[in-house]
Amino acid sequence: MGQLDSKVAIVTGAGQGIGKAVAEALAAEGATVVVSDINADAAQAVSSALGGGSSFAADASSEEDVQALVQHAVDTHGRLDIAVANAGIAHMAPLVGQSLADFRKVTSINLDGVFLVTRYAGPVIAGGGGGTIVNIASITSQAAAPLIGSYAASKAAVVSLTQTAAIELRDAGVRVNAICPGFIDTQLVVDRKADFEALGLPMPFDDLIAAKQGRYGTPEEVGKLAVFLAGPRSSFSSGSAYVLDGGARASVL
Repeated sequence: MGQLDSKVAIVTGAGQGIGKAVAEALAAEGATVVVSDINADAAQAVSSALGGGSSFAADASSEEDVQALVQHAVDTHGRLDIAVANAGIAHMAPLVGQSLADFRKVTSINLDGVFLVTRYAGPVIAGGGGGTIVNIASITSQAAAPLIGSYAASKAAVVSLTQTAAIELRDAGVRVNAICPGFIDTQLVVDRKADFEALGLPMPFDDLIAAKQGRYGTPEEVGKLAVFLAGPRSSFSSGSAYVLDGGARASVL
């Protein structure tokens, strides 16, 4: 038996990377997973590989899409117990060289998407007897990083939103936590190595990662933590931001 048997979960941004790994980890523990992504084909491919659950194409920044995603979970699978708000993007630019439109595009997905999952999944999870919401934030929520100010700001806001939601939904039986990964081996990170190195780093980006956190984290490691937070083993945890970074934030060097 899995620790999430009979549970129904939705995961946004689950067509690749961390979201895909989270969906796989939840399913491996017995959850029925609704794989959601703005890319319908990617969502369907992940869902098919899981051998159960369903897929649903949704833009995480669209109120109508997130409402429909939650309704799909209930209509198709009868309930909703777990919601993982993972969908996110990054825009590389210094703050003084970034347009307001680009800044808002990042926050509309990274922050609005988390709010919308909380707003529409929260009451449904509560109405079914309680459950969990897991928000994917970042260690940049705790410390600045050049070129990704809009991303870092949105993730800091995700942590704050997580704390508020945890208190507001506690009496309804809904726990809310955040995961703050360090640099994870995903396309979101790999595709931006050259931009970081163009800053004039004292060493290649891969060497900097090795020095700060030992190695890149894996999406599967984030998935394992998501399972812990979604399941009964974390029953007294809510309103917390779990850092998963190989010790990067523990050292000043």
